[in-house]
Amino acid sequence: MKHTKIVCTIGPASATIARLTQMIRAGMNVARINFSHGDHVTNGALIDLVKELRKKLNMPVGIMADLQGPRIRTVVDDDMKIEKGEIITVLDTAQKSKNLNGQKIIQLDWKGIIKDIKKGNHILIEDGLMRMEIIAKKKNFLLAKVIEGGIVKNHKGVNIPDASLTMSAVTKKDEADLKFALEQDVDFIALSFVSNAKEILNVKAKIKKMVAKNARLPQIVAKIERKEAVKNIVEIIHATDSIMVARGDLGIEMDESRVAIYQKEIIVRCLRLAKPVIVATQMLNSMIENPRPTRAEVSDVSNAVIDHTDAVMLSGETANGKYPVEAVTIMHNIINNTEQSPFDLLEHGFLGDKETSISASIAHAAHELSKDMKAKAIVVASVSGFTARMIARHRPENAVYVMTNNAKTHYQLSLVWGVESYILPACKSLDELIDRSVETLKQNKAIKKKDKIIIVAGRPNIGKEHMSLVKVEEVK
Repeated sequence: MKHTKIVCTIGPASATIARLTQMIRAGMNVARINFSHGDHVTNGALIDLVKELRKKLNMPVGIMADLQGPRIRTVVDDDMKIEKGEIITVLDTAQKSKNLNGQKIIQLDWKGIIKDIKKGNHILIEDGLMRMEIIAKKKNFLLAKVIEGGIVKNHKGVNIPDASLTMSAVTKKDEADLKFALEQDVDFIALSFVSNAKEILNVKAKIKKMVAKNARLPQIVAKIERKEAVKNIVEIIHATDSIMVARGDLGIEMDESRVAIYQKEIIVRCLRLAKPVIVATQMLNSMIENPRPTRAEVSDVSNAVIDHTDAVMLSGETANGKYPVEAVTIMHNIINNTEQSPFDLLEHGFLGDKETSISASIAHAAHELSKDMKAKAIVVASVSGFTARMIARHRPENAVYVMTNNAKTHYQLSLVWGVESYILPACKSLDELIDRSVETLKQNKAIKKKDKIIIVAGRPNIGKEHMSLVKVEEVK
């Protein structure tokens, strides 16, 4: 069994029962629905399809609703050629786009954004292919000098990496999409263009108001793709449930030669805090058109696994590529081969724990026992998934099986490294919990007679995470 999970974006290339079935069997763990595309009817149909298949195949595939976020785009009447050294007038949608100083005009489709942009800031258009520097700020418009020219088209993406933008991480469209996603009972909500912890906490508060009082909440995945997010990464990791290193926009907003370093630094921070982390963008990008990836792409996936990421992600490869099933299969094979190498091992002391909580100590003890006893597996009873994440952060070589009585936890563990989860009815005693767990794993051929297993459990009648026991058990 591979330990590193695979997130797949679902789109026209993969939105059929046959294709999705093949992708799940090939190793897909989480289905990402990109709300930048489609509408509630089409995206709702995709969510229903994944739910139908995960039940039919008895596979705990998680569902992630990825909100579009405050994407800034160009507004031009016709394609406009801009040349190096040229001076361009820049407006936002609060101003009318006519005849300012007779210069070429580019509008940004975000009302009031001009006030956040300062002299010296850079505006990047269409993945950074074109670049302008603000040389003057007037009352209602900006003057920008073209540094790298090209053809500006309508509705193309804009990045302003040096500006502290006051726009909310959740737009009116996102509000509607969030409400819809919650009605569909998705497992994860991904937030685009996050800047700080406050934005995450605000969304969590919104979600609590939108759902029933005792409902299990979706986990928040904060997408790191802005310069400000890297600057505030510590507070963001503490506030969120999971992180996505979205290397596309991150490589535009910041020096692209440092993206791999940021990736490694973010993974280490997430690992130490037991927060799942996804590495995303262009991992097998050439497979959108070709049946096999480049050697550089294979190395990219391998290095993310060696970095100890929880998951790697496919975007266009599975959403609209020609070879969605093959992309999942190849990614699965890369993961397996990398995990079987010595380079995947976590070095002693890597987690850097100086002060440990009770949960961290129990997880550490379980991991050390599993090595000393050459155990077949670590079996965890977990209501919320927290203890499972604490054990997974050690990246144990043996299997980690989690027993939970909560369906939401069952699906949310689809993003956690090395964890395979099972639904188990609530038990009245510790002995019943252990017996049922062992029987479930035997029925699924995960363990067999005389195997040694490490059990991490607590008092099941408490109704919340309260792990207090580590036990070695020989399967009878």
